[in-house]
Amino acid sequence: MSDTLMISVSGMRGIVGKDLTPELVARHAAALGAWVRQNGGSRVVLGRDARTSGEMFARAAIAGLQSVGVDVIDVGIAPTPTVQMAVEHHHAGAGLILTASHNPIEWNALKFVGPDGIFLDADAGSAVRRLADAGPERAGWDTVGTRSHDDGAITRHLDAILALPEIDVGAIQAREFHVALDCVRGAGGPTMLALFDRLGVRVSGINLPADGRFPREPEPIPENLGELAELVQQSGADIGMAVDPDVDRLALVDEAGRPIGEDYTLAVAARAVLARAPATPQPVVVANLSTSLVVADAVQQGGGRFVRAPVGEANVARTIVAERALLGGEGNGGVILPALHVGRDAPLGAALILQYLAATGERLSAVVAASPRYVIVKAKAPRGGDLNGQYRRLEAAFPDAERDLRDGLRLGWQDRWLHVRPSGTEPIVRLIAEAPTAAEAERLIAKARET
Repeated sequence: MSDTLMISVSGMRGIVGKDLTPELVARHAAALGAWVRQNGGSRVVLGRDARTSGEMFARAAIAGLQSVGVDVIDVGIAPTPTVQMAVEHHHAGAGLILTASHNPIEWNALKFVGPDGIFLDADAGSAVRRLADAGPERAGWDTVGTRSHDDGAITRHLDAILALPEIDVGAIQAREFHVALDCVRGAGGPTMLALFDRLGVRVSGINLPADGRFPREPEPIPENLGELAELVQQSGADIGMAVDPDVDRLALVDEAGRPIGEDYTLAVAARAVLARAPATPQPVVVANLSTSLVVADAVQQGGGRFVRAPVGEANVARTIVAERALLGGEGNGGVILPALHVGRDAPLGAALILQYLAATGERLSAVVAASPRYVIVKAKAPRGGDLNGQYRRLEAAFPDAERDLRDGLRLGWQDRWLHVRPSGTEPIVRLIAEAPTAAEAERLIAKARET
């Protein structure tokens, strides 16, 4: 793994033209296709976000897949959750999504999806990498795979969201919401506009064309949402919503133009779902180890049981399946409702947020004000040195903390926590802390740096 070619369980990402090349994409697409054939499948669904390198890499991926005798079902530019659902719809052996998610514009990536619509786990991902290293057997002239197009995947996705019992379409329509929307010129513009049109929502939008020319850093974190915050204030919108380039993360801005942090997306979604769920059996909500306590509080107040999983959508998704959870997600704005599909889904998240506001009549600022207050501080450190030694020193420094070693080291207390872990998407170590005040969270980060 180089400084920029990041290889993870379910794929790889890198800088376009430096170490992520059409040759690399074709080889790993062929390996995924060979893995599908080994497991009795014959079809792979392909989709991508709007990055300018996407069409080039899609052509390479199609060639790689066809070269091992796999038929390609191409959904084109579409949200990641749309592609995941299309894998299940077509009973495909796998899915391949070309997206670097929240990474800057110069990056792109391959994400491998299993036949269950969930990103590949460690064993399957290792098997695909071995096939890529060895070079899969290629098809002859008479067994080359075909290519077809699926133009209805996004419509099916939205149909399924609006048919959920958790969503009262009539109640949302009756509120006549006004939403300020920022899609960072990624894949989300057409899908989010179609969703809001069906929900009777008026939209004031920025960065809606799906041309992949991001006008700002694409991650929907508060410091990148200044233009959206201004739009909320200027337009008088009821709420601001921002999605990332592949439309699996949703961030919110309240009606006063304040970005409230991505963790509140899952917290409000949990309140929406738990409000309409039966009390028995006790509903379970799953989130990762770095998700805010505001989510745990929302789940407990709603009568649910809160379970944590290692960071990474695949880890959260498989814990959701194992726990038979009602809902899950991540504190980065990712909402997963297994009744729909087991993957993060920004259009779903948007519908659930509007559902909660419609049902309660509350404004988003009031929802936030009524929640216990915490502050998350996120920092980065260069990767290097002995991380295990640092973990042991931190454990010794905080003997009263509850420790979790499933994903780096997480030290937890009733009203605060510290998580130190190597990133799976960048060559860094992530330091994340949460406490009732910024100063207390900063102290935990400083302790992690000096230990």
